[in-house]
Parts: sequence; C-alpha cells; structure tokens
Amino acid sequence: MDLAEEIILRKRDGQRLCASDISSLIQGVSNGAVSDAQIAAFAMATWFRGMTVDEEVLLTLAMRDSGQVLNWKGIDGPVLDKHSTGGVGDLVSLVLGPLLASCGVYVPMISGRGLGHTGGTLDKLQSIPGFETSPGIELFQQWVRDHRISIIGQTGELAPADRRIYAVRDVTATGSSIPLIISSILSKKLAEGLDALVMDIKFGSGAFTPDPEEARKLALELVEVARRAGLPCHALLTDMDSPLAWSAGNALEVRETIGFLRGDCRNPRLLEAVLSLAEEALCLGGLAANPAEARGLAKSALDSGQAAERFAIMVAGQGGPSDLLQNASRILPQSPVVAPVFSSQHGYVASIDARAVGSIVLRLGGGRLSAVSSVDPSVGISEIRPVGQPTDSSRPLAVIHAASEAAWERAAAAYLGAVHIGTEPCEPSPVILERVAGEEVGEAPTGDGHKNE
Repeated sequence: MDLAEEIILRKRDGQRLCASDISSLIQGVSNGAVSDAQIAAFAMATWFRGMTVDEEVLLTLAMRDSGQVLNWKGIDGPVLDKHSTGGVGDLVSLVLGPLLASCGVYVPMISGRGLGHTGGTLDKLQSIPGFETSPGIELFQQWVRDHRISIIGQTGELAPADRRIYAVRDVTATGSSIPLIISSILSKKLAEGLDALVMDIKFGSGAFTPDPEEARKLALELVEVARRAGLPCHALLTDMDSPLAWSAGNALEVRETIGFLRGDCRNPRLLEAVLSLAEEALCLGGLAANPAEARGLAKSALDSGQAAERFAIMVAGQGGPSDLLQNASRILPQSPVVAPVFSSQHGYVASIDARAVGSIVLRLGGGRLSAVSSVDPSVGISEIRPVGQPTDSSRPLAVIHAASEAAWERAAAAYLGAVHIGTEPCEPSPVILERVAGEEVGEAPTGDGHKNE
C-alpha cells in the first residue's frame, strides 16, 4: 500500500491526519505522484468525515506552500484583499478594490470566473475591450506596485495543488466540502502575501449557501482557520435573497460600477455592503482607528472621485481603454435586443428570487454551463426594480438585454416568474446580517508563514 492510499484510508475511517500526512499528500498532488483517482477518493472521504480545524490549517498551509508566495518588500501600505462566496448582481469587488486602493491600500486581487447562477469578477472585467487578466506573476506584482491595485485570473504559480484538487472536486460532487472550500480559498489568499483579508459570505436564494446559519458556520470556520494560519481576517454575512445591484450581467455590471464610482447612481444596498467591507479592511490594515473613521475615509474616496480615478488607472494599466469612465456606453458591448418587462399587476415588489435571476442571465448566454463554455458579455438584466418599490403596467420590473427576440421572450417570461408582487409596501431585509471577527492572530502551526520582510 502506497503512502497516499494509507492517508486516504485513515481519513475514510475517520482518523485525524497529522502534519506529515497532509504535507506528503499535497506534495504528491503537486508533483503528480498522487493520481486524480486518489485525489477524488481523498475528497470524498473528507466530504463524509470532515476535518478538525487543526487539519484544515495544515491543509491550507501545505497547499499555500505548493507554489510561490508573493513578497511585497518595500511598499508603503498594507496589502489587503477581499473574497466573496459569490452572488447575483455582486459587483462589490469592482468597487471595493479601487476604493481601498484610493485609501492607501495595495490590493492584489486574484478572482475567478462565474460558474452556474453566480457571476464572476473576471468575466465582468473581460467585457472591457483589451483588459488583460492573465499576466505573469512579475507583471502582476509590478501592476500592484505601480497602480496599488490589479485584478487578474487564477494563476498556476500560486497554490498549484489547489488547481488540481479543485478540478477533481468539480466533477466528483465534492465541491461542497467545507474543509476543501476553506483550504482552497485561504491557500490562494495566503499565497498572495496579504497582511489581512475581509470575507463577504453570502446567504439567501442567490448564494451557494442559502441558509444563514450554514453561512455563519462557514464564516466562523474561515476566520478561525485564517487566524491560526497567521492571516488576520474578518467576515460579513450579506443578504443575497435579491440581487445586490440594479443589474446582473457582465458588461451591465461594469456599466453600473462606473455609474456607482462616478456618483451618477448608487444602489443603497450595494453602497452599504461596500462601505461595511471597507470599514473592516481599513481597520484591519491599520489605516483607521475605528469603523466610523474608516467609513468616513471610504465615503470621502467615493465622493471625491478618487476611487473612480483609481479604477480608471487600473483599467488603462491592464490594457483597457483610457476613456472607459467617459465613454462606457460606446466602449462596452451591447445586446441587439433591449426592452423592458412589465407586470400586469399593480402593487409592490415583495421579493425577487435571486437564484432565478442568475439562471436567466445564464440562459441568455451571460454565464457558463461548464468551465469551457463561452460567455456573451452584453446580455443580462438591468434597471432591476428593488424590493419595496411600487410597480404597475407603466413602471417596468427590469430591462432585459438579449441576443434575439426569442431569447428576450423566454427571459421576460422567466423574470415575471421570479418576482413576487404584493399588495402592501414592504421593507427590504438588511444587507448585512452579522459581523464575524477572530481573536488575536497567533502563530501558524507549521511552516514559516512567509512573512513579508
């Protein structure tokens, strides 16, 4: 029996794995000695048996150390990032990253593509003509040093063991394993060489974790594993029972991002999510003494146009157009069929099924049904009438952007089914349910932590 088989057997039988077990397994994943079949068996054993927090920390650190760990020696500010568990109309990263950068933070953000009903930050950015998302690590670090922010796609140099494990999880029904989710997220964030991390944990119909209690458990575990791995981390539980923005769809969300940063229009729920996450990040980074001071800094950066300017610098620096903020309507792709959808009922928007909205965008072609599917960046839904707002035959529920009349008809019918109209006014639920913060950061249980010099 080889070592990998012994480790899988121990996990299958519910035994706790030690540091040498986990280190050997991940080394084998990295160098090819562990087969895809063995990765699948380990993932399934972990799905059934789970892991202790100690095991999760060891796995996270071993996966971090499977590749390069970035070093930010010589910079003059904290290195912070934000991670979201995904949602519908979730363009927070596009706003929050430049906002933090304009407040003195360095933001090396490595984002993913959308899969299923939730959109991906990378897909949104790739709707911008010329925007480069696949540089080498050296160029990525140079962009961050020069512009204070860069957002790119996942790279093989950082936590490469995760790449293999994730690909196997994706096709073996083990994607929902909490220990594997935690180690996947945090190994890449630790490899970024961060000083601190904020987590945006979504719950509700449009999230991968609909139940708020399950989302809370995930947040608590993520924060604890991060803390014990040497990374200060706070998390917010955010509501995704309805879309977070007024639009859902790649180019449409970029257009809304620009309007938000310019101050043309700001969705109140999106604004609250952004400012709340900014509070956590700026306090963790030592740039504000308390949440009130942090919120003031963030609002000032938004209202002064500094955050918009930083977004423009990032876009131009990564190969996009230098005049995107001034000419978004001309530059961003647009669908040939754009028309509003109305309800025949008079009343108030009582609820919006965010998962159904995400699925509509997916069927319009705005998302991918598999990892190799192509994406139409122009399609989606805009001007989403929020919960609590009145609606009738003269006030549209939303505007649908489609590639054909037939696609628009199908999307319109589905959207009417996703919105519930009530007879009485109602208030939307709070966007932030809870804040989850860890204790004082302790020493990592293994490895040197790759502390920045």
